[in-house]
Amino acid sequence: MATVDSSTSASILTALNKKSSSSAAAEAAEKAGSQTLGQDAFMHLLVTQLKNQNPLDPQDNTAFVAQLAQFSSLEGITSLNSTVTSLAGSLQSSQALQASALVGRSVAIETDEATLATGGHVAGWIELPQSTSGLLMNVYNSSNALVFSKELGPQAAGDLPFAWDGTATDGTQLPAGTYRFEALSQDDGESTAQATYLGANVNSVTIGANQEVILNVQGIGPIALSEVKEIL
Repeated sequence: MATVDSSTSASILTALNKKSSSSAAAEAAEKAGSQTLGQDAFMHLLVTQLKNQNPLDPQDNTAFVAQLAQFSSLEGITSLNSTVTSLAGSLQSSQALQASALVGRSVAIETDEATLATGGHVAGWIELPQSTSGLLMNVYNSSNALVFSKELGPQAAGDLPFAWDGTATDGTQLPAGTYRFEALSQDDGESTAQATYLGANVNSVTIGANQEVILNVQGIGPIALSEVKEIL
């Protein structure tokens, strides 16, 4: 009867372990359906490794604890991802519900055009990053003709609210329509255009492809909810 020394036995067991581990990895990858090991595949590999370890060179305790820690981390990350996904869905639904309350309301957004309704007015803000010794506001009709102009005098830095009732410079009432607003700060003989925020009506709310809440604003079109400066 042939005898097998310990070194030969160890070599045979090592080869068997490698073969078993390779087979287990292939089965796990097939179950997962991708190159990434999931939670079930990781546990399957760990159990297979323990079942087929070399009795002459058993699993090191430190390495085993490290593998258990990896498994625990994987489980925690999987649970965290699921929780975050659920919270994101709830937040998006809440934003959409809140945005739906804006339908029919006016919001102030950064634009230089606004629609004047019959018998109505246009409200807005002029944003001044720094104080100015003189501020001029001009209003143009759809033909780009100047219909209203007013000197607002020296102004401090900040948001300057204003309202225009559709009256021309000569005092006549202008028809309903779209008008363009221009704010110019005048310092040291130079004129600098300043940002204007004008009110516009929200006609509807849309949820975008990336779940972003989009407001469909009259006369302007779709804008992101984050672009709204104030709800009027």
